[in-house]
Amino acid sequence: MSPNSESSFKPSYDSVVPRHGDGREHPDPEKTRSYSQSSNGGRNSKWASKEDPFGDEEGAEVKYRTMRWWQAAMVMIAETISLGILSLPSVLAAIGLVPGVILLIGLGIIATYTGYVLGQFKLAYPHVHNMADAGEVLLGPVGREIGGAAQTIFLIFTMGSHILTFTIAMNAITGHATCTIVWGVIGFVVLWIFTLPRTLKKVSYLSIGSFISICGAVFITMIGVGVDPAPNLHLDATVSTTLAPAFLSVSNIVFAYAGHVSFFSFISEFRDPTEFPKALFLLQATDISMYLVVAVVTYRYTGSEVSSPALSSTSHVVMKVAYGIALPTILLAGVIYGHVASKYVYVRLFRGTKHMAQRTWTSFGSWAAITLTFWLIAWVIAESIPVFNNLLSLISALFASWFTYGLSAVFWLFLNWGQYGRDWKKMSLTALNIIIFGIGAAVCGIGLYASGKSIHDEKGGGSWTCADTSST
Repeated sequence: MSPNSESSFKPSYDSVVPRHGDGREHPDPEKTRSYSQSSNGGRNSKWASKEDPFGDEEGAEVKYRTMRWWQAAMVMIAETISLGILSLPSVLAAIGLVPGVILLIGLGIIATYTGYVLGQFKLAYPHVHNMADAGEVLLGPVGREIGGAAQTIFLIFTMGSHILTFTIAMNAITGHATCTIVWGVIGFVVLWIFTLPRTLKKVSYLSIGSFISICGAVFITMIGVGVDPAPNLHLDATVSTTLAPAFLSVSNIVFAYAGHVSFFSFISEFRDPTEFPKALFLLQATDISMYLVVAVVTYRYTGSEVSSPALSSTSHVVMKVAYGIALPTILLAGVIYGHVASKYVYVRLFRGTKHMAQRTWTSFGSWAAITLTFWLIAWVIAESIPVFNNLLSLISALFASWFTYGLSAVFWLFLNWGQYGRDWKKMSLTALNIIIFGIGAAVCGIGLYASGKSIHDEKGGGSWTCADTSST
């Protein structure tokens, strides 16, 4: 069932038919499935009979496949352009302006390509809703468990980073009015409540506010540092550094493009999954542009004195305003990660049952319990690793390196099995994907060493503390 030719794939993007009697357009499952069966005698053809996880939604109380491409794009933008952007000015300070800009653009372009490959894989295997389903296609039951565990751990750690950022923000806004652990508990409760809606369409409207929020916060920060630049400002085109700090910075850039882990779940809730490339290209054009502007401008006026998160680089008053405006994106982007993590467990428990499409006490209670459990674990992580950059780099090294880069190359090689030397184009793409796999492996291995060393070298007493974290 491994699709091998790009030409057989293209019709599946373009061929749509009305379904469910609602007048909406949906991809023709037979034409989409033909891509998966077109070669190798239908290798792994057992997947051909599997439908998407939400089944026929006609008459369902809860409909999941409701997002238009622009709504999905807003969810993707809110998920991706959130915490990652706040660490990027410190990346330029750590490795220099020139290497930082090259890495921001280069890794962003590669992330665009790898995201497109995930869309190809989803259309080839419509039943894939998450990394666990994708892992099962690749490696059977073992792959399913590995993919599901890795996705869940990554998402929970990222949820923890949002609780951590919430505590930093509240300390900054209130002047450390209470114990940091208390702010963590409040953040945990608020984020859990906002995760209770079960469909992404409802989240998509909030995502517009999230995007406006992060734009406002970073632009206020840039204005603030421009009006009051750092004294004795010194900028470096390149910086002489050691391996660990350099790869810590690379890991933080990778985290800024770490939305890919949720793409299968997002595509599953498209009205028309063939429109995913539109949402992807809008996302990537937006995030690469914003990352460059925010990182370069903030570094230009703060130099080596830049803080991480970058919102802490301004004067005390401006910092309070910036964090206040950033609160919606700190919360809502975290909600998206919490939603995707919880949806994986929920779909696995209730796939094919009435609880997927109906409002029952069992469905509501299970969803509430799953989300509560995940946010509780995320809170524990946030209190245990209270340094922003260290937590982001650890997450990136362990998981984002694979979900955004390495695994996408594996998916492409799987889809094109037996066709690697067919023509010069296939050979070039094969080489490209092998290089991308190498990038993912390098970021994982060396990045894990760098983040581990940084956490080890951090001064003790930071975990489970009431101390003010807004200036760290």
